[in-house]
Amino acid sequence: MLDDYQGAALTMADWSPLAGQVEVRTLRENITDRDRLAAELADCEIVVIMRERTPFDAELLRRLPALRLLVTTGMRNASIDLAAARAQGVTVCGTASSPTPPVELTWALLLGLARHLTAENRALREGGPWQSTVGQDLRGRTLGLLGLGKIGTRVARVAGAFGMEVLAWSENLTAERATEAGAQLADSKDDLLRRSDFVSVHLVLSDRTRGLLGEPELRAMRPHAYLVNTSRAAIVDGAALLRALRENWIAGAGLDVFETEPLPADDPLRSLSNVLATPHLGYVTERNYRTFYTEAVEDITAFLAGTPVRPLTGG
Repeated sequence: MLDDYQGAALTMADWSPLAGQVEVRTLRENITDRDRLAAELADCEIVVIMRERTPFDAELLRRLPALRLLVTTGMRNASIDLAAARAQGVTVCGTASSPTPPVELTWALLLGLARHLTAENRALREGGPWQSTVGQDLRGRTLGLLGLGKIGTRVARVAGAFGMEVLAWSENLTAERATEAGAQLADSKDDLLRRSDFVSVHLVLSDRTRGLLGEPELRAMRPHAYLVNTSRAAIVDGAALLRALRENWIAGAGLDVFETEPLPADDPLRSLSNVLATPHLGYVTERNYRTFYTEAVEDITAFLAGTPVRPLTGG
């Protein structure tokens, strides 16, 4: 099992059904060196990966001739070359996620930005000034949601509890669907960006959404507005976002996803004062982890019995 950062894999599920059938070992660190990774996995017939932390492309798969089963947490993983796996005779299976996707981190970032928690907490810990910022009220402010699926809908409902106005936009979103979720359909993406005090991204990464927010879109946002991205980093143009934050086109950003993960130690996003960032924790909850690893055990058990479940074929 790869990328078991918290050392939680073996405690979040009952692995006893596999006793005597497989030898289980976990790797807690993210291994970016491909030669080392291939060496670590050379004798493995089964590999369990956590979401998209470690890509399995054709080149890596070719270097793992013993591999027979690749299990990914979640039922979607863009970092696996499914065609190459199929050609090599590797079965790829997924797992479910929690039926109620967590949205707490979206709100943790939004609230932290609104009330300047990073600056105030640092000052309190380091003996700085007692109160140095004035927080934003959420009631009456406008939250713009790019995407109104399962997660976006839950975010919209919480916004209603705060007394916020909610705008929503995606290419196929209808006014009726937006109204059902407690939101108003924006006339366009740019309309949403121009009118929102907070913009939160809840879209799936695809060819249509990659780079959806670039320099023109970020410049369209209000100077006092904040961007929150807990979806996928590539939906926002990274270079444009960095300029926007450095040159104060927007007030700041709450980020849980990055183009390179783990985020390099020298990445400027680590040091910008108007960035509140977390290490891709949005899906890292006890309920999700228990679902992931419990179903990983089921995937392995079924594969060993010759009846794989939850296969991912990529069409």
